[in-house]
Amino acid sequence: MRMIRLRVRTALAVAAGASLCAFSLAQNPSMDASAWKSGKVIVNPAIRHDRSAPLMALYGAYKLPQPPHWLHHPPIPPTTQPPPTPPATITAAGAAVEQVTQGTRPAATLVASFNGLGDGFHGPQGTEQARNPSDNSLAVGPDDIFQIVNSRMAIFTKKGKRYRETGRTLFGPAITNTLFAGFGGPCESLVSGDAVVRYDQLAKRWLIVLPIFRRPDDQPNAPYAMCYAVSTGPDPTGSYFRYQFNRPLFPDYPRPAIWSDGYYLPTSTGDTVIQKQLCAADRGKMLRGEAANEQCQILDGVNFLNAADIDGTRLPPAGMPEIVMAAGGAQLHGILESGSIYAWHYHMDWTNPANTSLSGPEKIAVAPYHYLCTGQLSRCVPQPGTDVRLDSQGDKLMQRLAYRNFGSYQAIVATHSIDTRAGGGVRWYEFRLSANGTPQLFQQGTYAPDGGYRWMGSIAMDRRGDIGVGYSYGSASSYPGQRFAARLTNDPKGQMTLHETLLVQGEAAQTDTLRWEDYTTLDIDPSDGCTFWYVGDYLQKGAANYSTKIGGFRLPGCLAHHKLFGVF
Repeated sequence: MRMIRLRVRTALAVAAGASLCAFSLAQNPSMDASAWKSGKVIVNPAIRHDRSAPLMALYGAYKLPQPPHWLHHPPIPPTTQPPPTPPATITAAGAAVEQVTQGTRPAATLVASFNGLGDGFHGPQGTEQARNPSDNSLAVGPDDIFQIVNSRMAIFTKKGKRYRETGRTLFGPAITNTLFAGFGGPCESLVSGDAVVRYDQLAKRWLIVLPIFRRPDDQPNAPYAMCYAVSTGPDPTGSYFRYQFNRPLFPDYPRPAIWSDGYYLPTSTGDTVIQKQLCAADRGKMLRGEAANEQCQILDGVNFLNAADIDGTRLPPAGMPEIVMAAGGAQLHGILESGSIYAWHYHMDWTNPANTSLSGPEKIAVAPYHYLCTGQLSRCVPQPGTDVRLDSQGDKLMQRLAYRNFGSYQAIVATHSIDTRAGGGVRWYEFRLSANGTPQLFQQGTYAPDGGYRWMGSIAMDRRGDIGVGYSYGSASSYPGQRFAARLTNDPKGQMTLHETLLVQGEAAQTDTLRWEDYTTLDIDPSDGCTFWYVGDYLQKGAANYSTKIGGFRLPGCLAHHKLFGVF
């Protein structure tokens, strides 16, 4: 994700005649940074694409650059960290939706739990060198669990038809650029963090996006890039269709989402500008390995964007545009609170880009909220035995913006981290879509029992409409770890009615940097539509760096509903 003190420019001119791996930028007019302005549809063709060998062969062929060009700066020592963030004043309307006690229903069942990538992780491809922040990304398929942490990836077994156990490492740890071995260009040679994995349940494929945040040392005017890898089948260890799309603007904090007509990918131009890039890649062509375009739009003055990501196999209504949402406020302008969530509709026309349109934002009134820790790259979450406090990324909706079509209605759930009367809490929403696809608030709550800090959540719905949320938990007396809360579909609105489930209790404080995860991921198992899979960080006692814990949670009654009605 964004790195502290990273120098970012709003527009990056590309010198005429500069080339990248035998492709002249003059052949790609979309690389003129002046074209990347708000109000325009930018057609951005891939400058290269191919079909790879199977992943194991790629691992044997990949050569790590020496020395590797790491994006990340050394951790900021405590003496140079910003001062702790003072608590905010919580309005009566904001406090009214706080849930200050845990639910009385029994906790969700923890059906599986194992350590993922992190400090000292060892797999078939060696031992991981963990780097901060973790940038936790997780995707689950019928037989496999695919994890990416920063610039490393691993694939694990999932108990079912193919494997008898969950959590055995099939592949990894390996640098994510391994997927682009032999592809050439920056996708292969420039190591970056912030790669993200998704499972496309509609096509039974895996999608990995890898942003390239830097330029080759000998090409200071070269563009940035976004690299896509789409598996050619359901096996994540098989071959991939690979694509490189150049970008003239810094492509930070990618949030890929699967929609029926495209792979949608919001990014940010950086921490020092309020500018977002909203692109969509031609999913249909990429699933076939054909030459493909992105279509992009620039939005100025808006917060971090998330695009709706489909769960289940029931499609949105034909022709329904992608829905994109963001929190209110603007940290760089000192606007740290809001009473609204904003929504856009992105209509895509791959045949005639002149018909592509982005409409909005629509303003959705919600209970007032104040960013936890005043937003990103600030610190307020306490830890035992140290003055070092942790960042919350409180200025943004967190991944994923999960969409599900239930037939009789469509819903989207979202979450972010906010200040509460006693600490920090997870604000969550369920939006129901009107007949024309407009999101309308159905219910909301702030989960904040016992005065601790719950933050950096990720939310999803199972096939029955139950809602689960995973998040970090910590306080002045509790080392940061990971927990899960949930509600059943017909429970009282605004309440997480199941008691918390503990995934992992931290055993030590993180003291070398304020950066904590940057995000977590909650995904739904496509095999049953019921099991919530979540990943987050914790520190083991005496460890030099974080570990990650992956857990599967199941709510009562969902499997019976699945057996009765089948998966959708």
